[in-house]
Amino acid sequence: MILYGLKTCDTCRKALKSLPDAEFRDVRADGVPGEVLESAHARFGASLLNTRSTTWRGLSEAERAGDPLSLLAAHPTLMKRPLIVDGGEMHLGWGRDVQAALLG
Repeated sequence: MILYGLKTCDTCRKALKSLPDAEFRDVRADGVPGEVLESAHARFGASLLNTRSTTWRGLSEAERAGDPLSLLAAHPTLMKRPLIVDGGEMHLGWGRDVQAALLG
C-alpha cells in the first residue's frame, strides 16, 4: 500500500498513523508517477484536483482551464490528499468511507 500526500498535511498524517504498514511518498519531494496520476484521474475525475488549495487560487484562469494531468504534473500539491493505492484499488481522501474500506 502506497500513500501519496504531503508530510505537512494533517489529514495525511492521520491516515499514515492509522495505516502503519503503508509506504509514504511525499508528492512535493517525490512527485507522483504518471501512470498513477492517469489511473487516479480516470477513477476520480475532477475531484482529484483540490480546488480549495492556495496553489489553485494562485493559478490564472488559463492555467485552471488546462489539462488536469499537466496541472498535477507541474503542481503536485494540487492533488487532493491522500491518494492511497492498495494493489488494484485506489482511495482518495481520508473520509469515513475510505477509513471503513481500509480499516474494516
